[in-house]
Amino acid sequence: PVPHRVFPVVPQSSESSQVHIVTWNVGSAVPPDDVTSLFGPHAGDGSTDMFIIGLQEMNSMINKRLKDALFHDQWSELCMDTLSRFGYVLVASQRMQGVLLLVFSKFCHLPFLRGVQTEKTRTGLGGYWGNKGGVSARMTMFGHPVCFLNCHLPAHMRNLEQRMEDFESILQQQQFDGATASGVLDHDVVFWFGDLNFRIEDYDIHVVKSAIDSNKLPLLWERDQLNIAKNSESILDGFLEGPLKFPPTYKFDVGTHRYDTSSKKRKPAWTDRILWRLRCTGSPVPTHNAALQRGLTSWLGGATKVVQHSYRSHMGYTCSDHKPVSAVFSLHFPFKVDLPLVTLEYEKEWTKVSDATVRFTVRSSFQRSSWDWVAIYKVTVTSTLNHTVPSESIHTPLL
Repeated sequence: PVPHRVFPVVPQSSESSQVHIVTWNVGSAVPPDDVTSLFGPHAGDGSTDMFIIGLQEMNSMINKRLKDALFHDQWSELCMDTLSRFGYVLVASQRMQGVLLLVFSKFCHLPFLRGVQTEKTRTGLGGYWGNKGGVSARMTMFGHPVCFLNCHLPAHMRNLEQRMEDFESILQQQQFDGATASGVLDHDVVFWFGDLNFRIEDYDIHVVKSAIDSNKLPLLWERDQLNIAKNSESILDGFLEGPLKFPPTYKFDVGTHRYDTSSKKRKPAWTDRILWRLRCTGSPVPTHNAALQRGLTSWLGGATKVVQHSYRSHMGYTCSDHKPVSAVFSLHFPFKVDLPLVTLEYEKEWTKVSDATVRFTVRSSFQRSSWDWVAIYKVTVTSTLNHTVPSESIHTPLL
């Protein structure tokens, strides 16, 4: 194969990175033929650095789970097929029964996403069942610890207190290896999203539907359980959310755009949400001198900043009783660690097997381990995860 791309590819000089997050309770549905619109009108222009997808209520019947253990599930396959066309690869995946988290990155950023780890926490049936709970992926992006947390919290109006307890339990139980950012809230930036199942208090279904029809959404914001809880629950301190300018995304008659007309007549609600949280101080500049570290961080502009550019629903999808929700953010880093640990070089194009020679150099500051390895992937690779490495890939240990 001719290596059309060679590591490292230097990322854009801008200090910001654009992250596009999608959350969707898919209601055990078979994926639609096309989900490209979930990734925005500019998915193919390279302006987005990472796509993060959180799904809930995937089909988790026993026979389906056995098949998914051997092969990728249909939703992951569809997302990989869609985003690989635009130059994105899957760098992290975590599934817990019906809850799935996928993290995609631009090909050129792979050398600068380090310390990738995933976790999951069951909260269903007192922690024994994974139909509810949270799955997460953490990593350092250009030297800054970032965590993505996809949750499916308990349903029903009456379970507000249980939702808060489950969220706190997820935060407490999810721990990562490493001296920095061992817990979810230790990261410079946390994105929290999913079917959080918060409901609209007080108003009956007729008042809620009337407010939606007359576009008086601010009337409903005031009684949204999550908005109310942010003023009283300490576990939500620091979590931010953009204005809900789209109608409630739950609950619809499947196959239609009508809110629930069944005998249960569930009240519409903004169950599907995307929030973020910043640590008070950002990542220190990597140096062994603590005083120099503090001085440089201050001089370089302090903490990471997050700017939300859009927050919207995708009302055109009808295969689930929920509508998908997406948000686009810019992460503005005070500095970037953008020097690769390993640099690969090749002398000429590979036209035959004997040409397939690659030299690599390792940074002197890199502390080697017997677990280190270098992998060369085909340009068309859709995932870097071990179980999805194509047979044509080459693994070379760093001995």
